[in-house]
Amino acid sequence: MTLELGKKQTLPVYKTVDFGIYLGDETDRVLLPAAQVPENTKVGDELEVFLYKDSDDRLIATTREPKLELGKVALLTVKDMTKIGAFLDWGLERDLLLPFREMTGEINAGDSVLAALYVDKSGRLAATMKVYHYLEKGGSFKKEQEVTGRVYEISDNFGAFVAIDDRYSALIPTKQLFGNPPKVGDIIKARVTAIKADGKIDLAIREKAYLQMDSDAERLLDLIKKAGGALEIGDKSDPEQIRAITGMSKNEFKRAAGRLYKEKKVEIGSDGIRLV
Repeated sequence: MTLELGKKQTLPVYKTVDFGIYLGDETDRVLLPAAQVPENTKVGDELEVFLYKDSDDRLIATTREPKLELGKVALLTVKDMTKIGAFLDWGLERDLLLPFREMTGEINAGDSVLAALYVDKSGRLAATMKVYHYLEKGGSFKKEQEVTGRVYEISDNFGAFVAIDDRYSALIPTKQLFGNPPKVGDIIKARVTAIKADGKIDLAIREKAYLQMDSDAERLLDLIKKAGGALEIGDKSDPEQIRAITGMSKNEFKRAAGRLYKEKKVEIGSDGIRLV
């Protein structure tokens, strides 16, 4: 019989003792402490238990329902921060360690974090915020559908990794992150822009160009006012300079500036844009 750490199993009662019962068989058995043994349990009965390790690193069974199982993802609350990492409430007597190396952003006691359960090199159960390989791909999403997700990791190369409904894997590509990009832990509303053949999903926080133009024009107008009535950027400015000042791509800036020009709110010259 194989005893599986970090999973729920249905095991036979092998032996009863004063301090509990042993589940399994002569070769592989695990203790279920007396406080958790159901009344009138006898040898030969079967019980569904979860297997983890106690404070002495011994395999032990519990009839409590864990909030997280091996290879799964769940939203857990940070109970405490220590020198070795965070401890998470996962519904069992002993809290679950989230080592610092497995964190993808700053967290504090009381925060909710999306975490997966794994077995570390020492054979102990631990949590990780690096949940990319644990999330599901696909789902019944459609292009242009609005979804809600949680940002769980930021990559300079790829963008913001998002768990739609805390379950499905998605990405906001780097080119979509500008202005005020999301942070790890943020809940965002986004639009599905692509569904790849392998089930991977791309998202965009911003609206389609024709819908986004109104809010971009308002933001640009506000930036010009705060700058004293003029900004030294225009059609010939470097795209990175425009993004640094406005948080917009060059095309978005040009559309917003064109809207303000048509509304006779600004003048556009070779040296910049200014209020009328």
